[in-house]
Amino acid sequence: MKNTFLTFIVLALSLISFPVFSQTGPQTQSDTALLGLPGDNLDLFATLSLFQKSKTIEEFEKSLNLQETGINNLDLNLDNKVDFIKVVTKQDGTDFTFVLQVDVSEKEVQDVAVILVSKDKDGKVIMQAVGDKDLYGKDYVIEPAPPAPAVTANPAYTGPDPVTTTAAATTTVVVVESAPIVQYVYSPVYVPYYPPYYYSYYPPYFAAFTVMAVGVYHHNNYYHHAGYHGGGYGNTVVIHNENNFNNYNNSRRTSNTVNNNMAKGNYNRNNASARPSTGTSASTRPSTGASARPSTGTSASTRPSTGSSSSSRQSASPSTSQSKASSASARPSTGASSSPRPSTSYNSSPSRSGSSSASRSMGSSRSMGGGGGGRRR
Repeated sequence: MKNTFLTFIVLALSLISFPVFSQTGPQTQSDTALLGLPGDNLDLFATLSLFQKSKTIEEFEKSLNLQETGINNLDLNLDNKVDFIKVVTKQDGTDFTFVLQVDVSEKEVQDVAVILVSKDKDGKVIMQAVGDKDLYGKDYVIEPAPPAPAVTANPAYTGPDPVTTTAAATTTVVVVESAPIVQYVYSPVYVPYYPPYYYSYYPPYFAAFTVMAVGVYHHNNYYHHAGYHGGGYGNTVVIHNENNFNNYNNSRRTSNTVNNNMAKGNYNRNNASARPSTGTSASTRPSTGASARPSTGTSASTRPSTGSSSSSRQSASPSTSQSKASSASARPSTGASSSPRPSTSYNSSPSRSGSSSASRSMGSSRSMGGGGGGRRR
């Protein structure tokens, strides 16, 4: 019996301690990097990695919106469906801006991010992804990390683990100039791409799928962060081509729907799958609150009029100065039922004086105060 009890205790303790140890791994690291903004559902590290691997802009747009790639989890209109992201291309000489946009409604377009590709005076290609400040906050900029320097052995090292050969450092950096998309846009065969899609009109390959939980999404894409730096993770990256970025800002698109949801805090959810239901309840709460407040306001206005029987009679008697005696008798009874203590005080005061005429005079003066009682007598 004791062995069985000890076995049960050990099993219970192991089950309790398992979640504690399971949250000390990469999942906690990825969760701490969440911004609490809509941009948490479109990982720009993964987006920029996909952009470099794409051969054309059309291919990048298609891969970005496929459920199989698992990169797009954005839901700006809070309908529990992933939004279609279109890629708008703008060119100014050797400077390219690829704007990622979402048609939030029939009349509203929201910029999500912009990928800047340009050449400097030495012919070096610079690539950066900048998150829109409405979705990622201010100065959310990422770029491919520069290649790590080679590892050179120290000939004077006398430790137990010497380096015997010279080897390149392990890195996942993709050289920008060799990226297929870069070679394409700077080739003679490049043709500017203008997406023909708009709200509720999407390509056949796109099927709006359900938004996944933001924690699961972030964990699934966290490995893309290797080889890049910047973003909202403590590394400040400056814009290398200010002219290119300023030209984009001059035509930046924003949505009132997104701004209103941001002001209401509808995007600040830890579970993206719960956002639509929460958003619905959040939108229902104001309407429910609004409907509740008028009804409460009506009952509040009714209570003062009912609580103060004299004020109710005063408001009624000027408009009905020659009302029937039955309605007059009904008002005191209503006043007595709504506020029994005042009526009791009036009935008790004549009994103390022992004069019924005093009660009638008090009733008369009370009717006079209410307006119209003296005229009826």
